[in-house]
Amino acid sequence: MYDIIGDIHGHADELVSLLEKMDYRETNGCFRHENRTAVFCGDFVDRGPQIPDVVRIVKAMVENEAAQAVMGNHEFNALAYHTEDPTTPGVFLRPHHEKNKIQHAKTVEQFSEADLQEALEWFATLPPALDMGVIRAVHACWDSAGIATINDAIARYGAYTPEFLVHATDRLDPLFAAVERVMKGPELALAEGVTVTDKEGNARRRVRIRWFDAPDNYTLNTYALPAELSLTADRIPATAPAVPYPDDAPPVFVGHYWLPEAVPQPLKHNVACLDYSVAKHGLLCAYRFDGKAKLSADRFVTVPSRDRKDVP
Repeated sequence: MYDIIGDIHGHADELVSLLEKMDYRETNGCFRHENRTAVFCGDFVDRGPQIPDVVRIVKAMVENEAAQAVMGNHEFNALAYHTEDPTTPGVFLRPHHEKNKIQHAKTVEQFSEADLQEALEWFATLPPALDMGVIRAVHACWDSAGIATINDAIARYGAYTPEFLVHATDRLDPLFAAVERVMKGPELALAEGVTVTDKEGNARRRVRIRWFDAPDNYTLNTYALPAELSLTADRIPATAPAVPYPDDAPPVFVGHYWLPEAVPQPLKHNVACLDYSVAKHGLLCAYRFDGKAKLSADRFVTVPSRDRKDVP
């Protein structure tokens, strides 16, 4: 069976604690379980104090078949950040403006140049999603068409090669839309003059949404993910970019959404988010899948961020 793990963002101590709590043991540089496999939902880099250690741990587990992993938007962003635009020397496919520099700074600071290059090469091997039959894993949104578009582009251009990344960062290219949806999730544009503040203090004119649910029974403030009580209770526009997840589909696990709750629970009977904001004094979270298609709150396992004292 599988233990699915959410966003880590350079918190290696918490990762080790979580693995040990689930009875994974380190042998010859690799954490493994006797009869379970870890599944990582991406976002290993940026923000935290031990980014190279996280990459080392996860990479070793994947390479030794003790785990599988999907690409998070921060791994994708790192590849684009360090890839020059072939048509414009000195310009990178992810712009090096202040916001992006700040977001990626700890990764650049903590890796040696050679180790960063090795990490980037490994990121380029990560699939956009995993379908294991009984469960699915993706960083932000299970969009079958988007996943197929990404996999087709990988087959055409090579896995996250410069050619792939040129297309994936071109807003007019269908690959750009697929990457945005799968790795970053659908977002809903807010009304003119309305903004929300994200976890990094940036004003945003778009909000992440409960893409897996049709918006019919929600209002704007409750359809945001996480819920944004600062928003109005207006009806959701008919054009909301939902990707309703079928009730009879296998459970899908995502990260990405910075959920604030201290007690994790499924978002839907077959949808769970495992990002509980370890990088913002929250929890590192896993779900211990037991074969049951209906997800249960008692299968979540957490450890607190090492600078959080209010969670046992």
